Amino acid sequence: MTSALEGVRVLDMTHVQSGPSATQLLAWLGADVVKVEAPGGDITRRQLRDVPDADSLYFTMLNCNKRSVTLNTKTERGREILTALIRGADVMVENFAPGAVERMGFTWERIQQINPRIVYASIKGFGDGPYTDFKAYEVVAQAMGGSMATTGFEDGPPLATGAQIGDSGTGIHAVAAVLAALLQRERTGRGQRVNVAMQHAVLNLCRVKLRDQQRLAHGPLPEYPNDTFGEEVPRSGNASGGGQPGWAVRCAPGGPNDYVYVIVQPQGWQPMSELIGRPELAADPEWASPEARLPKLAKMFQLIEEWTSTLPKWQVLHQLNSHNIPCGPILSPKEIIEDTSLADNDMIVEVEHPQRGTFTTVGNPLKLSDSPTTITTPPLLGQHNEDIYIGELGLSRAELPQLKEQGVI
Repeated sequence: MTSALEGVRVLDMTHVQSGPSATQLLAWLGADVVKVEAPGGDITRRQLRDVPDADSLYFTMLNCNKRSVTLNTKTERGREILTALIRGADVMVENFAPGAVERMGFTWERIQQINPRIVYASIKGFGDGPYTDFKAYEVVAQAMGGSMATTGFEDGPPLATGAQIGDSGTGIHAVAAVLAALLQRERTGRGQRVNVAMQHAVLNLCRVKLRDQQRLAHGPLPEYPNDTFGEEVPRSGNASGGGQPGWAVRCAPGGPNDYVYVIVQPQGWQPMSELIGRPELAADPEWASPEARLPKLAKMFQLIEEWTSTLPKWQVLHQLNSHNIPCGPILSPKEIIEDTSLADNDMIVEVEHPQRGTFTTVGNPLKLSDSPTTITTPPLLGQHNEDIYIGELGLSRAELPQLKEQGVI
């Protein structure tokens, strides 16, 4: 069975997270991803190490299914080899600081001359404008994309989300753009430039808050639990902020993740009132309709929590689901790693590594019926120098040790 991107060669000149997350997805979809690293390697090979003298989980969990070559693009011979790699690639992805690739001598115009069919994708922190040269990190992107201002509780500071929406979220956006450019190339025969900014990706994920900012001009937001509203969308804790109110309610025995997130739909109020031991509220005009409940959301979830706090979260989950009430337990990273259903769906995967032994990683969330994914171990630094430089680019076997001695690879 063939893979969706079989025959597509990706030149991966990325590091840390936003770029590697994108190229790993392309590799999972079947592309041949060649990771081009400086002779010292991607910095994340050494960051947050938990096993001495082995590639860190930070690196291994973002670079599965790739091949690795080393190359010093600051040398003349290194730039010649990069030119050959570009000539044979369908896609090139980089997430260096603005202008870094251009300073190597590879402007978009030069890359087009080398390979008119190439799709050249750049991931940056920001678009053109006053922020262009700002250094971008995960939480900086969250801060400037609208996420932090709307995350947290009303009386607390802005908070970052644990989901890496700035880095990996941008990587997913980049994959969509690359695939669209490849599809367009089928019609035009031409490659093109792809630009994705971390701030823009976070903003795209925060569109509902921009929706609510505009709604706020016409009055308070009744779906929010806040008592007062100013000129800006407030932080609203765990409120869904959508058409149906939701909240995380505490369960027994009261540990840090002993919570279930519950959404109360109109049709769910009657069975919910019975579960919490207050069946009379189903017919009470003060509680029976969504409009009547909206001003009392805090009280409503307090009543629900008085019931849930007496039961373990899995028992709460079972009872709510038996009445078709939308809900979900708060799962910790430990619980997720141990979740057999996620393993059965190939979303929690065990991978053998020559240095680390076995490590656990996230599987491919993109499930294609004709293109199943097998997660393979990430490459060691420069593991494929010989395969690619000699076997594919045609360098002589005698030149490889010379290139190493000269600091080119």
